Amino acid sequence: MLPQETVKLLNGQVMDEFYSANLYMSMSSWCYTHGFDGAGLFLFDHASDEYAHATKIITYLNENEVGVHLKEVKAPEHEFKDLFEIFEKAYKHEQHITHSINNLVDHMLAHKDYATFNFLQWYVAEQHEEEVLFKNILDKIKLMGESGHGLYLADQYIRNIVKK
Repeated sequence: MLPQETVKLLNGQVMDEFYSANLYMSMSSWCYTHGFDGAGLFLFDHASDEYAHATKIITYLNENEVGVHLKEVKAPEHEFKDLFEIFEKAYKHEQHITHSINNLVDHMLAHKDYATFNFLQWYVAEQHEEEVLFKNILDKIKLMGESGHGLYLADQYIRNIVKK
């Protein structure tokens, strides 16, 4: 059985992952309604990835016979200035999630919970990929320009990420 503090921390991470899914779904909706179908598709797809991250932790909790204790998920913002702001906020959010995962890893090491430490290594690698991905998208938007034709090209670039 997992220590109570570990259960509490993992439940908190589940809620963070569900918030992430809702945030990306909200961002996706904004993109679709503002003509950025490529970014909308990417963020919609990414929302399901975040939901899967939550369910992976829930499965781990269930396997350890403690279950999950779900709470209300805070509503994400839904108004954005432009495409750049969306990906800037998404990148900052991924940095926040990385910090949260790193805190979990630190806790597991400090408390010699090696099984949970090992379980979390997938999240460590995943967060590295997420940060690189969102930083690359931000860089491409800057490079292509934040208006007109550049935004169209950026949207197409983002759409192509989903196909890979």
